[in-house]
Amino acid sequence: MEDEVTQKVPEVLCEAAGQEDAAGTEQASLSDGESTSAQPAAVSNGEESDEGKEMVEVKIIWNKNKYDLKIPLDGTGAKLKEKIHTLTGLPPAMQKVMYKGLLPEDKTLREIKVTNGAKIMVVGSTINDVLAVNTPKEVIQQEVKAEENKKEPLCRQKQHRKVLDKGKPEDVMPSIKGAKERLPTVPLSGMYNKSGGKVRLTFKLEQDQLWIGTKERTEKIPMGSIKNVVTEPIEGHEDYHMMAFQLGPTEASQYWVYWVPAQFVDAIKDTVLGKWQYF
Repeated sequence: MEDEVTQKVPEVLCEAAGQEDAAGTEQASLSDGESTSAQPAAVSNGEESDEGKEMVEVKIIWNKNKYDLKIPLDGTGAKLKEKIHTLTGLPPAMQKVMYKGLLPEDKTLREIKVTNGAKIMVVGSTINDVLAVNTPKEVIQQEVKAEENKKEPLCRQKQHRKVLDKGKPEDVMPSIKGAKERLPTVPLSGMYNKSGGKVRLTFKLEQDQLWIGTKERTEKIPMGSIKNVVTEPIEGHEDYHMMAFQLGPTEASQYWVYWVPAQFVDAIKDTVLGKWQYF
């Protein structure tokens, strides 16, 4: 009996060893299969390849930054906006792209005669910039309006009377009471500033800037930095207004301009406060 047990044990051990060898061989085979299997094919991202297309190199200018961009000459203005979005983070819907005027989305760069080295101006703000700038503006405008209601008319205040008492400038631009007109294509001139010196206003829409020019110098103000515009008709000359551009967080930063033709007042406010369109 002991001999039978002794004989069967080695047989069992040998059988188990054989199973382990078989399993090892099978695992090795699987491993070899994995290592020699074909690599997955590259997945296309769905974008159309530019290979073989005629390209044009342009310079994108936005927010004082410059970007070099190479794009198919037969790509549309809409495609260009998508490329600009990739470069700047500025959504296409918030872009105003300028090249010899407002760039059409449905025409190709070839059709609008874009050439190598062309400079393309982009105007617009990212969503984060809009939220950061517009919310404080709205609050400031409400505060200024409430404060204005408590005060006497601006044109009667001493600080303004010393300028208004000089009378209407001889070269002041003609005015039209009760009318609303778009901004002229030339600078608004023939006005006074707070010190009584001559001043002109130039609206550089392509650069999103307001240029305030005097005899001594020209200040180039980003429109996005102007917090509010205050305006009031001049008593006895209601076809002209006095107007202030608030360049900082308080009224102390207001830049006053006198004898602004009434027909341009709404257009100026809309332009500076971000509601403008190309004229």
